[in-house]
Amino acid sequence: MKRKPHELSALEERLGYRFKDAALLAQALTHKSAVTGRKHASNQRMEFLGDRVLGLAVAEMLYGSFPGNLEGELSQRHTALVRNETCVEVALLLGLGAHLNLGQGERNTGGERNHSILGDACEAVIGAIFLDGGYEPSKALIERYWRPLMQASAQAPRDAKALLQEWALGRGLPVPHYREVDRSGPDHKPVFRVALELPGILPVEGVGPSKRDAEKAAASMMLAREGVLADPHE
Repeated sequence: MKRKPHELSALEERLGYRFKDAALLAQALTHKSAVTGRKHASNQRMEFLGDRVLGLAVAEMLYGSFPGNLEGELSQRHTALVRNETCVEVALLLGLGAHLNLGQGERNTGGERNHSILGDACEAVIGAIFLDGGYEPSKALIERYWRPLMQASAQAPRDAKALLQEWALGRGLPVPHYREVDRSGPDHKPVFRVALELPGILPVEGVGPSKRDAEKAAASMMLAREGVLADPHE
């Protein structure tokens, strides 16, 4: 067994898992900025794996917890639980920022508080646990931190696009128009930017890991700005 760095022991306590190969945890906390020229030494591949493990475990958890929900309701709950914002929330609970291995440039600009870096690291840690111990301990971590978030809302989140369309039509406006303006990021985790336009109303832009998620983010922003919903960023 490889010797575990002392500073990672406290993190393992919060994870509820002791690594057999501590190098996997260290890699899960290593941002690409810290390994210039050695891409495979960063956490990007583990983040890809952890994202899939998270999706499966959350789907399994939802399926067992909400037997009365149909596919659409389960999908809405799933989207809310696996999105980057939720991963960031868990990363903060775990205190991942203090353990990140960052390049000096990212360190100087507060990378340990960067939501994209934190969310990716959270998924990478899930991937590292999966590689070290398999699905069950990965699922146990997800149950421990995601179940309380799941239980925080008894009702499935309402679709912001549907709410916005109802609101617009109720005021004699046409159906909202969504337009993709940009796509960036790696193929396995793209980032979409979508513009939302309604006549007589200032347009907004939403960002998300899929075109639909970006459209929903834009709809939520417009609803919040018009006072229909609370601001999702507050």
